Amino acid sequence: MGIIRVMIADDHRLFRTGLVAVLKEMKGIKVINEAENGKELLAKLIHERPDVILMDIKMPEMDGIEATENVIAKYPDIKVIMLTMHDDEQFITHMVDLGAHGYLLKNSDVRELELAINKVMKQGYYFNDKVSEVLLTNLIGKKSKLMAKKKHELSFSKREHEVLQLICEGFTNSEIAEKLFLSTRTVEGYRYKLCDKVGVKNTAGLVRFAIKNGLVD
Repeated sequence: MGIIRVMIADDHRLFRTGLVAVLKEMKGIKVINEAENGKELLAKLIHERPDVILMDIKMPEMDGIEATENVIAKYPDIKVIMLTMHDDEQFITHMVDLGAHGYLLKNSDVRELELAINKVMKQGYYFNDKVSEVLLTNLIGKKSKLMAKKKHELSFSKREHEVLQLICEGFTNSEIAEKLFLSTRTVEGYRYKLCDKVGVKNTAGLVRFAIKNGLVD
């Protein structure tokens, strides 16, 4: 993997300055730009594309929720990690539903931030134990009738089930290819096909759907 290009969207200048300083110390990570709100972020994305965006939720003019919706829709290859003080269950589940690839609190350890950036680039998502617990509790306690119906309407081949299981276990495309004796390109095809089949935007959504509907162990 080459240099991971990061863009920061946060309305607090002192926080951005501190975050830039922290990221500069991380090997293989480079901050390419900053924005103080979602509107400014989208304007800058026209001219340069990061690999990862660290996105605050509460910002003036355009908040992180609307900005994330726009980024996911227009630039599906960009990974969005929410970096916020809001640990409310509704914020977490809503941002994951929108397609966010990760969710971190601003009081997280520096090492976790570095891990999250690398994980979203490697496997497509990162959720720590606390966030995972919130998501699982929400999934178990609030099963969607629409999703339950969709589960019965969908059918998966044996190979699709195998690929889905390994994706949920956090293996990369190349690792899955090695385990199943397939080419990396073939595994990429299965991943995109699975996302399209269940109607989700990215790997994080695919994992959430699979767990919610009991499709994996």
